Amino acid sequence: METGKFFHNLMERKDFETWLDNISVTFLSLTDLQKNETLDHLISLSGAVQLRHLSNNLETLLKRDFLKLLPLELSFYLLKWLDPQTLLTCCLVSKQWNKVISACTEVWQTACKSLGWQIDDSVQDALHWKKVYLKAILRMKQLEDHEAFETSSLIGHSARVYALYYKDGLLCTGSDDLSAKLWDVSTGQCVYGIQTHTCAAVKFDEQKLVTGSFDNTVACWEWSSGARTQHFRGHTGAVFSVDYNDELDILVSGSADFTVKVWALSAGTCLNTLTGHTEWVTKVVLQKCKVKSLLHSPGDYILLSADKYEIKIWPIGREINCKCLKTLSVSEDRSICLQPRLHFDGKYIVCSSALGLYQWDFASYDILRVIKTPEIANLALLGFGDIFALLFDNRYLYILDLRTESLISRWPLPEYRKSKRGSSFLAGEASWLNGLDGHNDTGLVFATSMPDHSIHLVLWKEHG
Repeated sequence: METGKFFHNLMERKDFETWLDNISVTFLSLTDLQKNETLDHLISLSGAVQLRHLSNNLETLLKRDFLKLLPLELSFYLLKWLDPQTLLTCCLVSKQWNKVISACTEVWQTACKSLGWQIDDSVQDALHWKKVYLKAILRMKQLEDHEAFETSSLIGHSARVYALYYKDGLLCTGSDDLSAKLWDVSTGQCVYGIQTHTCAAVKFDEQKLVTGSFDNTVACWEWSSGARTQHFRGHTGAVFSVDYNDELDILVSGSADFTVKVWALSAGTCLNTLTGHTEWVTKVVLQKCKVKSLLHSPGDYILLSADKYEIKIWPIGREINCKCLKTLSVSEDRSICLQPRLHFDGKYIVCSSALGLYQWDFASYDILRVIKTPEIANLALLGFGDIFALLFDNRYLYILDLRTESLISRWPLPEYRKSKRGSSFLAGEASWLNGLDGHNDTGLVFATSMPDHSIHLVLWKEHG
């Protein structure tokens, strides 16, 4: 009896399968509308058991987690099409999604780059770059909201401060009170104070201080003892700018007598006087060339000197017959003045004028671009990098995104001391101008001397 029932059920199963095959073929031939009507009819005939079964299976079918099911490489490929803000929202879906999205290195690196952030490809930690992006977005928001900086003052001089120079966390100030002071910017403490002459320009290293003076001379001083180790005499006007190189044993100076002098640093003797300027020489820069041209090769030392209208380029190392390689200007008729500050990194020369910011290619001497900021006229240059430029006017400090040529942040400045020569204000740390990285946005941003003889500092605020 049992065996007969089994075969009877088996026959029923076979008949059911045949019926199911037939109805499936018919169902597949229907239109979408007819399929929907069929399903509606079947649902209306279903009991609680069938409806529960349908509900459980539909959830699985409709809510398949594609990030869980796809290979990781395919998931990363799909995620690359989403913007970072959407991805951050997607991270909230589940722990699994957060894990996959956080590990998508390329997405977060690209997002960081678009913010002007430097990328260190050697970092292998898959979860590292999402954290960097979150840090970056916070810092950029602070810049946008004008909340990225803070201010402090250095007090100690008793007469006007005319000369400033910054290096590695230390700020040197030269004053009409016949002294130069070296300050630790992070603590505000005076590290050294020595008696000098009146200072129009200063530059220092660990051992020595070089000063250009309104008394027409240049001097070299020893920090530890305060002793003057060298005195360079020969200019007939105030010395507004100095630069030197220990490797070459050379010092250069620019003066109100319209000349540039090249000196032997250790001996104090004048090697050459470079003429051709017809205005005060307010800036001299000694720098290694990094590009090849008909006139110079990588590794050659180059001297740039600037006056009110022109920038002159000189080869250093051929002092006896040193001839000007090139003269750059922004107007042939001298109708447009150059700002007294100058940027030269061996590849590009940058200077600001009333017409905008000019960038020359050092290999060809061609003007690469002129950056104009229509909303603000007469912006003066402080610092120039691959990603950002630091500029200022009488009221604000500005950060310019060089990729879009738009101002992304500003910071109010007090009524600082104006100077036609441009040495009584300067930029601080410069590495962030080539791209922020979460570590280089610390320390000094800007310093300027004030009418009350103090030094006004603008510093990066610590990360929130």
